[in-house]
Amino acid sequence: MRWVLPDHIEDALPSEAARIEALRRRLLDTFRSCGYQLVIPPMLEYLDSLTTGAGRDLELRTFKLVDQLSGRSMGVRADMTPQVTRIDAHLLNRQGVSRLCYCGSVLHTLPSSLTATREPLQIGAELYGHAGIEAELEILRLLAEVLRLGEVPAVRIDIGHLGIFHSLADQSGLAPEHREELFDLLHRKDVPGLELLVADVAEPARSALLALPALYGGPEVLVEAAARLPGVPEIRAALDELELLARSLRELPISFDLADLRGYHYHCGVVFAAYGAGSPAAVALGGRYDRVGEAFGRARPAIGFSLDLRELVSHQAGQAAGGGILTPFEGDAALAQRVAALRAEGEVVVAALPGHEGTWNEAGCDRQLVLRDGRWTVEPLKGE
Repeated sequence: MRWVLPDHIEDALPSEAARIEALRRRLLDTFRSCGYQLVIPPMLEYLDSLTTGAGRDLELRTFKLVDQLSGRSMGVRADMTPQVTRIDAHLLNRQGVSRLCYCGSVLHTLPSSLTATREPLQIGAELYGHAGIEAELEILRLLAEVLRLGEVPAVRIDIGHLGIFHSLADQSGLAPEHREELFDLLHRKDVPGLELLVADVAEPARSALLALPALYGGPEVLVEAAARLPGVPEIRAALDELELLARSLRELPISFDLADLRGYHYHCGVVFAAYGAGSPAAVALGGRYDRVGEAFGRARPAIGFSLDLRELVSHQAGQAAGGGILTPFEGDAALAQRVAALRAEGEVVVAALPGHEGTWNEAGCDRQLVLRDGRWTVEPLKGE
């Protein structure tokens, strides 16, 4: 059956496509108004550039092929952030702050969940060149505004910090392959598996690692974490950052989850996930990733977020699109002027091709232009 698409790949039909495009324009205009400049990276790149600095988790999600011109391995992008980082580090080469945004399709070898698409329409914003907490504040506030404009306001933004994990992992003495397993167990909050893995880890690292899955909730969690985790400089600095975010972002529904980790080879510092009402999965993800630019010869402080426009639109309440206006295919100069004026006002005006009477409702028309007393007026569409 030639019309059957691969699993987790689907078309966007007119109603959904219109909502996606309207939201895309709204969000990109918002980014522009905040100083974020649009970039459009290519769909294909050489594999060593596309996945460099992002780790094995991104490589596993990337479709690979061989370039017939060069013979080199290429990949279809699975995430646009490494591409934008390459643009900032290698092409723009700015000394000060860069604010960049993007929107485009990415392709995943496997869906992220049973209901997810393998072709998300990724939109995001990235801030480069500022290492201070002000960057986190700006990005988190921008994320909240994006979700508000998308009509899926955040009911919870969970914030964690990879500095805590890396400090405890260093203290644990676990081998590199076991550190990846540790990261995965903490992210999944698999306490039985965690207990087995750290059974031989010395104190206080063992108790601290076992405490992380339970350290989630409001700002009070940071007080509990300070009491239960080792008071080493790296952990104190991470908790101080999170406490400053708690004080500065009281207008946002932020919470803290010190085991909500992601991007073992990718992120560093603050990481976050935003959730909308009735959505068990995060609708947006982000965090700091200062080390990714090293692969392109220029490490820069970096933080950003991204989300799937198609997923965001799926959480919106359904809205009926405004109907079009049917106009005669041929007419006088007055008709042409009236059609031009209506289109300038944002109306959809559809020319009635001959021989298709009775089908214009299918084309989305619910009104028509009718000549009354020498004037072209808009009336309800009849006889369909």
